[in-house]
Amino acid sequence: MTAASTIAALLAAGEAGRPAIRAPERPSLTYAGLRALAERTVGALNAIGIGRGDRVAIVLPNGPEMAASFVAIACGATTAPLNPAYKDEEFEFYLTDLKAKALVVQQGVDSPARAVAARLGVPVVELLPGEKAGEFALVGGTPGAAARPGMAEAEDVALVLHTSGTTARPKIVPLTHTNVTASAGNIARTLRLTPEDACLNVMPLFHIHGLIAATLASLAGGGAVICTPGFNALKFYGWLDAERPSWYTAVPTMHQAILQRAERNKEIIGRAPLRFIRSSSASLPAQAMKDLAAVFGAPVIESYGMTEASHQMCSNPLPPGAQKPGIVGLPAGPEVAIMDEAGNILPKGSIGEVVIRGPNVTKGYEANPEANAKAFTNGWFRTGDQGMFDEDGYLMLTGRLKELIKRGGEQVSPLEVDGVLSEHPAVAQALTFSIPHPMLGEEVGAAVVLREGMTCTERELRDYAAKHLADFKVPRKVVFLPEIPKGATGKLQRIGLAEKLGITA
Repeated sequence: MTAASTIAALLAAGEAGRPAIRAPERPSLTYAGLRALAERTVGALNAIGIGRGDRVAIVLPNGPEMAASFVAIACGATTAPLNPAYKDEEFEFYLTDLKAKALVVQQGVDSPARAVAARLGVPVVELLPGEKAGEFALVGGTPGAAARPGMAEAEDVALVLHTSGTTARPKIVPLTHTNVTASAGNIARTLRLTPEDACLNVMPLFHIHGLIAATLASLAGGGAVICTPGFNALKFYGWLDAERPSWYTAVPTMHQAILQRAERNKEIIGRAPLRFIRSSSASLPAQAMKDLAAVFGAPVIESYGMTEASHQMCSNPLPPGAQKPGIVGLPAGPEVAIMDEAGNILPKGSIGEVVIRGPNVTKGYEANPEANAKAFTNGWFRTGDQGMFDEDGYLMLTGRLKELIKRGGEQVSPLEVDGVLSEHPAVAQALTFSIPHPMLGEEVGAAVVLREGMTCTERELRDYAAKHLADFKVPRKVVFLPEIPKGATGKLQRIGLAEKLGITA
């Protein structure tokens, strides 16, 4: 696998007749077909005055056209995939903030983004799906000349995404062709991807995890990405049986939903073996990792990623390397270190902020000198995560710095409490969060989903936690929920959860 520095170069390495984009019940699109599609798309965009560096917002349902349009449009312009579930005012914020030159929507699919674009004077370009998975044509726009036509170069921006701002205004993260192809190559090497591999994608394609780990890394390995309409626990096993992927990648909440339906799908699991399963974008509880590995008879590779790193930073290795439950693995691409508040790199075994640098890391947030001054120290990007390296060089995260619960003078890592509660036999899922407290500042709370048919009381869970945790870490309040609130990408939302659930001290 040679290192490509543009998406077009990455596609050029794929074997012409091999499938690149697949989808249930559709003929597949080969590498030759995808390369031709990229050239046609860049030509069509250039003809309506859109070229390198111009931003194209993409609002499409999850599926093969979304994956193919991201790849093809990025070959000659800057892609800005947006969540199709956004409301009118959200589209208004993002289209304005991005200074979008065009909006791509699917013909016949209604979206509030259309009316917003019309109001803002952003040209709407319609995508017409073709017969093969991911094949499409673009129609619409006004004829014009692109300032920078042709295929993108290594330092052109391929993709812009907004950070999921919890409280502050979301920041724009520009990722160049060098950034995204470096990351796709890192993931392909970590997972030893080959042209024989096919990834079943259940991740949303407006999120870095689905775009880079599932789509671009598959193409970097010369294999295929199988594009589903998005995560659906009821359909997952049917897709597994029909499509026979060699792997899938998902967030922990999805893996847990897949596990809950495993027992009744044993036959499918037996006849559709996976080479490995990947988990990223949030901490996978150790118990879930063990259960997945046992049920599927495949190694579970937990990886650590974030948008600013074009996704992957660390990963557990494939066998014969060890997969450590609850630990995000070895550096897998960028350099990774631990830094103190003063900017000193700390020795192995010390706890501090996780920092990274390397070709997959963004050069900085757009038009945000204040955020960049905070984010970069001596060329290292500060991730906002706290952690330490163990004796084998594996990174263990102890929590998001802004999610650590500060109770009196003590600090509580929500991840540690999640881990203990998840080990209880009746618990399917646990999420620890802070509850505002007038005296202590913050108090520890936990939201719990019980396993089907199991019962447990708040008292029992607190007693169980007290056997494994120091008293100040034991949740003072446990709420039982049918489901824990999630964000658009399937991430559990710790910050503001007490308020959402109406819990006060």
